[in-house]
Amino acid sequence: MSTMNASEAGKESEVRSPTGWTRLSRLAFWRSPEGQPGWARPLLLMVALLSAFLYTWRAGTYLEVYYAAAVRSMSTSWHDFFFSAFDPAGTISLDKLPGAFWVQALSVRAFGIHTWAIVLPQVVEGVVAVLVLYRVVRRLCGPGAGLVAATVLALSPATVALNRGNISDSLMVLALLLAADASVAALTTHRWRSMLLSGFWVGVAFQAKMVEAWIVLPALGLIYLTAAAGPWRQRLLRVGAMGTAATVVSLCWMTVVTSTPASMRPYVDGSQDNSLFQQVFVYNGFGRLDQPSPNQLLTRSIGLQIPPPPPAAWNRLLTGSFGRDIGWLLLAALIALLAGLAATRRKPRRDPLKTSVLLWGAWLLAFAITFSFSSSINSYYTAALSPPVAGLIAAGSVLAWRRRQSTRARLTVAATVLITVGYAAWLLPAAGTGLRPWLAPAVLGLGVVVAVVIALSGRLPARPPLLATGLVGALVVVLAVPTVACATMASNRLGPFDTPFQPTTVTHEVRAFFDIATATSKLLPALEQARRGAPYLMATQTSALAAPFVYVSGQEVLPIGGFTGTIPEPSLAAIKSMIRAGDFHLVLQSPSTTDPRLVWIARHCISLPQPAGVGVPSRMRYAIHYCLPRP
Repeated sequence: MSTMNASEAGKESEVRSPTGWTRLSRLAFWRSPEGQPGWARPLLLMVALLSAFLYTWRAGTYLEVYYAAAVRSMSTSWHDFFFSAFDPAGTISLDKLPGAFWVQALSVRAFGIHTWAIVLPQVVEGVVAVLVLYRVVRRLCGPGAGLVAATVLALSPATVALNRGNISDSLMVLALLLAADASVAALTTHRWRSMLLSGFWVGVAFQAKMVEAWIVLPALGLIYLTAAAGPWRQRLLRVGAMGTAATVVSLCWMTVVTSTPASMRPYVDGSQDNSLFQQVFVYNGFGRLDQPSPNQLLTRSIGLQIPPPPPAAWNRLLTGSFGRDIGWLLLAALIALLAGLAATRRKPRRDPLKTSVLLWGAWLLAFAITFSFSSSINSYYTAALSPPVAGLIAAGSVLAWRRRQSTRARLTVAATVLITVGYAAWLLPAAGTGLRPWLAPAVLGLGVVVAVVIALSGRLPARPPLLATGLVGALVVVLAVPTVACATMASNRLGPFDTPFQPTTVTHEVRAFFDIATATSKLLPALEQARRGAPYLMATQTSALAAPFVYVSGQEVLPIGGFTGTIPEPSLAAIKSMIRAGDFHLVLQSPSTTDPRLVWIARHCISLPQPAGVGVPSRMRYAIHYCLPRP
């Protein structure tokens, strides 16, 4: 009897115990989780692979060498790592917070100093952002809408350009999406920790891009106040807790560094009084609204000609280079926002589609207004608009499908298609890098066909399949030009400082401006010979001139005046002391500078001729001085 029971128990355990293959099948990452359609996870992974391909194919043509030099310095010393030192000796810091550059420095420590070691973190952050956006949209609007949003984000030219370089915005975008994901989770879980986690991720985004990360806080607070369960008092308390967590995480590193004695850390670049708070909230913050940008100050210091961005205007993001970065679907997203607000105005406040429209609409408007009227922004800033654009397109797609039987809804979709393709054709230049002459007429023709099919589908035979085909065709045709733009950016080795279909002369100029490693390498043997055993390779006016030498050689190059050349570090007395001690001999500076420190060097050191055909960059004029260690 006992033997029979043991045998039966053994068989029962075999039935209940999953085999190795069964366990593997349950853990297979390509299988959709329970509660989701079988096609959801495989298609999402295909979108993620597409984004990874666009971010990596022929990427790394050039790096922002100022950031790359700091990353190399940070990778060689934990002191420099923590304090975000620009130069190996740790005399001055980066003029940004180090969050994203910490990740790059760790990658360099792991894989060595190489372009791909610096670019890899942004590729990973970009792919993860696609996956996180899918989850946020799926929670609110379902897996189909999540796939639409993930696809739109993957095919956003601004996002593709950003993630092919070494710019900190990639981490900011990912962290803000994680914050949105936590806020949406808080709507269903009603847990304090979800709101605190949302604030934590905003703080992480702040470590990457400073005040810009806080722009999304009103959107996150809005959806919780309007869509969360519980009384107003409770909701306000939780939003306040999120804001408190965001503030604490945002300011924690700054507080630690500020409390560290100045003699034990680098001087804070971007400030006149060695203050991180001035660097973050003035130099990189509210000063960007009405004061000269760092690039403009750098141009005044050394005559480095950096083309100015389009001027502030209400349509700044809809025309020119910014329009070709992010503008392709902006009008469609705004139409989806207006349609979503109108369609959900009488819905309960906790309606998921209504929440989605409010979240992405508030995010889009907050960033768009800021970018439109800031005194100066770079093209890669516009990648912060890609997630809300994708989210609104997805919400609009859900709304169009739910109201597919409505003639008004079909006409709205048809009009949106015509407006989007017409605007895209207008935005395309006559010629440019990777532009094909057939693109504009092709997208216009397809747009008209799709719009007609959608508008007339209610009166034609085979109405349901024809309407479904028309709605899918609408997504395909509005994404046609952005898709081609992304493909041309990848195939033509474009990066964060490039714009889709830009003039070929601009493409060559951008590469010449940033690809200065070859010219720098040619100078190194002569510099080493002239160094004559000095601890420093040389000194330069501004960190911008020091950057290529620090990145290529890994040696100390004393930056005078920080990135812009206007910072009072090092002082003239310190420079005189270092010259007397023989810390450096060569000084590279502008021939027309009025900085008293460099004027003194020009008067008391020997002037040398500029090497023919070699510059930093090659078209810039600069003066070289040789300083002797004498009283």
